[in-house]
Amino acid sequence: MFDKILIANRGEIALRVVRAAKEMGVQTVAVHSTADSDAMHVRMADEAICIGPPSSTLSYLNFPAIISACEITGAQAIHPGYGFLSENANFVQVVEDHGLTFIGPTAEHIRVMGDKITAKETMRKLGVPCVPGSEGGVDTLEDAKRIGAEIGYPVIIKATAGGGGRGMKVAQSDKDMEKAFHSARAEGKAAFGNDEVYIEKYLTTPRHIEIQIFGDGKGNAVHLGERDCSLQRRHQKVFEEAPGPSITPALRARIGKTCADAVAAINYIGAGTVEFLFENDEFYFIEMNTRLQVEHPVTENIFNVDLVREQIRVAAGLPMSFTQDDLVIDGHSIEVRINAEKLPSFSPCPGTITQYHAPGGLGVRMDSALYDGYRIPPHYDSLIGKLIVKGRDRPEALARLARSLDELIVDGVDTTIPLFHALLAEPAVQTGDYNIHWLEHWLAENLDA
Repeated sequence: MFDKILIANRGEIALRVVRAAKEMGVQTVAVHSTADSDAMHVRMADEAICIGPPSSTLSYLNFPAIISACEITGAQAIHPGYGFLSENANFVQVVEDHGLTFIGPTAEHIRVMGDKITAKETMRKLGVPCVPGSEGGVDTLEDAKRIGAEIGYPVIIKATAGGGGRGMKVAQSDKDMEKAFHSARAEGKAAFGNDEVYIEKYLTTPRHIEIQIFGDGKGNAVHLGERDCSLQRRHQKVFEEAPGPSITPALRARIGKTCADAVAAINYIGAGTVEFLFENDEFYFIEMNTRLQVEHPVTENIFNVDLVREQIRVAAGLPMSFTQDDLVIDGHSIEVRINAEKLPSFSPCPGTITQYHAPGGLGVRMDSALYDGYRIPPHYDSLIGKLIVKGRDRPEALARLARSLDELIVDGVDTTIPLFHALLAEPAVQTGDYNIHWLEHWLAENLDA
């Protein structure tokens, strides 16, 4: 086991890793920018190193500064959290070249799954069902129109290197293709330095279902069921739950085994998430995230496991602490993402927290790095907390979520808490009868967003 690990992240996920490491008896090093000198993860870690100014490019994305922090403190491994460098294959290679351990997949697995065309080709070969679409990148408008006609409209044009909803455009018909094609390429080039795009059939009423997998890097892998993340705004998840209300045990077993077998075949190590669109009882692969997900707590809740602890264990060469037979679903869990944003525009709202009170009670978990007097810096993502609840079943989880939202106090900045109060009053949310387009339509009608 490692004696000391460095956490190359900030906010609630950095604090999450600190907690898991402390329970394992592993020392922790927090890195931070000058804007985060008073952050909770800096206070809670055993050591802290400032690695640069507020700009993430000069701090949290700064390879030399992070490697130097390891050398200064004697940290043997780096946990990337999510975002920032968590899926940067070049960073993983640098980590390994310096004799350090990256707590996550190999550089090669990140490269393969980071390119959506290669990922789709790889998964198809491994027996994972994929959305009908182009076999690879699409270079010309003429080819785009031909493929659109072959698979049938509507279609979605996606940047190969895209993520977070960027570089994705829908063409409802042949006449829409020119604008969508060039727009997706331009957005991909601007956001990721890569204008290659591919085309897929645009499913009209799918749900977003993702399968949590975990591998030991030695040909063994398990799945930890699914999460339903269908409530999304601009392709960003806001409400996640496990198990999915539309997934039967038979469907879960089938797609779970398919995913576990696929990642075992490539000797995948650590946590990963295989994401699907789900429509008419069929799964269609869209991408794989080679990291811990923001929504991992709902999976931890229903399986009573610590995924971060498990990441650290397998990175240190230890076997997984559970088998597939050990993983039995217990109850229902829901997570809502609390952002410092002003409604209805969802514009970032940094500022000073004048009062913070986390909800409590049976089955309630609040993952946040907030505290009274904390200054939310304007330089980073607006996510400030995740409220996660667990009940014996979905109705109990929903009731517990409503009660917990009533208890949650975040004063001093605007937040998205009112959004969830409103959503919980909707019959579609209460019954789970929605798809990935539902929230966008609801927002247009109710928040004038």
